[in-house]
Amino acid sequence: MAAARGKSAAAAPPILEVRGLNVYYGASHALQGVDLTLTAGVLSVVGRNGMGKTTLCKAIMGMVPATGSIRFDGHEIRGRGPADIARLGIGYVPQGRRLWRSLTVDEHLRMVAAGQSGPWSVERIYATFPRLAERKGNGGGQLSGGEQQMLAISRALLLNPKLLVMDEPTEGLAPVIVAQVEEMLVRLGEEGAHVLVIEQNIGVATAVAPRVAIMVNGRVDRLLDAGALAADRDMQQRLLGVGRHAHDETPAAERPAEAAAAAPVPAGPRKVYLSNPSLPTRWSQPTPVRLIEQGARTETGIAAAMVETELRPLAAPGESVVIVAGTLDTKGEELRFMRDILRAEGIAVRMADLSTSGRHSGAEIPAHQIAAFHPRGAAAVFTADRGESVAGMTLAFERFMARQGGVSGILAAGGSGGTAMVAPAMRRLPVGVPKLIVSTVASGSVRQYVGASDIMMMHAVADVAGLNSITRRVLSNAAHAMAGMVTAAAPSPAALPAMAITMFGVTTACVNQIAAALKGDFDPLVFHATGIGGEAMEALVDAGMVRGVIDVTTTEICDMMMGGVFPATADRFGAFIRTKAAYVGSVGALDMVNFAAPDTVPERYRGRTFYHHNPHITLMRTTAEENARMGAHIGARLNEMDGPVRFFLPEGGVSALDVPGGPFHDPVADAALFDALTATVRESANRRLVRLPYHINDPRFSAALVDAFRALHGASQRRKAG
Repeated sequence: MAAARGKSAAAAPPILEVRGLNVYYGASHALQGVDLTLTAGVLSVVGRNGMGKTTLCKAIMGMVPATGSIRFDGHEIRGRGPADIARLGIGYVPQGRRLWRSLTVDEHLRMVAAGQSGPWSVERIYATFPRLAERKGNGGGQLSGGEQQMLAISRALLLNPKLLVMDEPTEGLAPVIVAQVEEMLVRLGEEGAHVLVIEQNIGVATAVAPRVAIMVNGRVDRLLDAGALAADRDMQQRLLGVGRHAHDETPAAERPAEAAAAAPVPAGPRKVYLSNPSLPTRWSQPTPVRLIEQGARTETGIAAAMVETELRPLAAPGESVVIVAGTLDTKGEELRFMRDILRAEGIAVRMADLSTSGRHSGAEIPAHQIAAFHPRGAAAVFTADRGESVAGMTLAFERFMARQGGVSGILAAGGSGGTAMVAPAMRRLPVGVPKLIVSTVASGSVRQYVGASDIMMMHAVADVAGLNSITRRVLSNAAHAMAGMVTAAAPSPAALPAMAITMFGVTTACVNQIAAALKGDFDPLVFHATGIGGEAMEALVDAGMVRGVIDVTTTEICDMMMGGVFPATADRFGAFIRTKAAYVGSVGALDMVNFAAPDTVPERYRGRTFYHHNPHITLMRTTAEENARMGAHIGARLNEMDGPVRFFLPEGGVSALDVPGGPFHDPVADAALFDALTATVRESANRRLVRLPYHINDPRFSAALVDAFRALHGASQRRKAG
């Protein structure tokens, strides 16, 4: 019986199989014998404009006449109409979104969801795309480009399709929205969905799928491993004539300020490839790679080394300026209005133009000067593709700001795109430097813009699209607020060195005891372990603004690994690895995963042990298996730390709920956590696990943490003095 089932599963047909597909537009041969197979999961199709990618989508959906074969889940669908194909289980996200301008977001979704059943519901859509929930009463014509794309994707998902066909899902979107779409596609693949993604963004295409098909002149030229294509810039240039999109150029690890400068350009010769030595037509045969390589020209690094412009000081020595930043070609009137208010208040101001149109704006910091800070120079910013240009300017401005001194504040105004362009640069400035964005998205979720920084966002109320009775008041308030922050006397530096403690409600007693014990000698900073709290704490460690840390509450790891609402990033503990700072930590609240209201708990967790903290927060007890995985993960991160490490295990319980008779008391689960840490951590004189027979909120446990912190901090001070 088992063998029969295995044979049946192995014989299952591909979800999509295209063979010998041809499409003509009059005399033009658009698709020329396309062969393509999607067995399961996600497959990306890339290629330059005009190569037939959109025509392939239309042919699959029955929107253009074709010859050849298109088999879906083993059944021939060529010749069927679009409605029949959709009913069979293929969802389509067309290029250009194609929404009804007069229907609200909610009306779009309810209309499609009517009569449908499956894992995707309107409620799940709103949970996946909170921005749509905030805009549910707005018409399709009132949405930004990113919001329209979210709605187009959601409309297709509500059909609960067996196969999702997406045509350029990230085209023209701001980088932060591109990241959201990419994350959703990765999640769909992990959940077992079948997706065909047509995409020009090489970074997205290679991130969401294990294999990438390349279309050239109406054919699928080859199928490549996504990792190999992503890592090989020469291959991208040879086959596609492009590299990754600009916002993918800098490795994720390049975050500290010292890494912000562009990498040196090799002085030696380099090869420049032209993917089509002669202008291609629909009837052209693909150019053999051998001819492309033979036709490559050689360049020295001399010209490339001149790409990044000389760093010009923004202010005279000993002075500082406020930067007013934005796209002056579309928001010039509003930005100059705020600049004039600041000047009237006696504030030194410099305008920074983030436009990608290439037009002269008269700004003190022109667009071409900022664009030159892109790793590939200004040519990577001023392109024919708007999405690529916006992404390029975003990266260039971030790198520009990371190298500046004399900045007393930064002020900006714009929509979702403008906000996404300035926010990364603002995050590179130190905590305490005033950062203010007047934005149309400030009334919704702003975590992706603010991150762990102290950016302030002011809702624009009316669109930033000219001066009127509303925008004048709002922009004036913003400019005067910036003037007040800049001119107010800076607080005197704290006499005591700052140190950080991480806390959750269920570890509050421990944290309060630590803060009280250290208050006479240190300035304790308490961070709520809600995902962003841990990020903020580690950002201060990276910046050297705290002298030590007692990381009592590492609960964000639970949500990261189990899908809770307060997750850490994959870089949790990274600041201590990079800086080699002394680290004192524990396992506070690793007994719980956080969800929102009870009905938001994923179906796979039904039947687990829950505690209803309040109507909006539901806590789930972690199991022994989950604790073992978390222990191994944390232990591996501790092993990467080269600074002194003391990690404490409270054998009496890890939270206020994990006490004898408490709702989360589970000694077996706790033991699995402790044992996994013990098995993983490589102990030495510098790195130690400390087991104590106390509960985490026991004063004796907090006293042990304090003693370890004082010992490590004193040793660190003695090393510096020596």
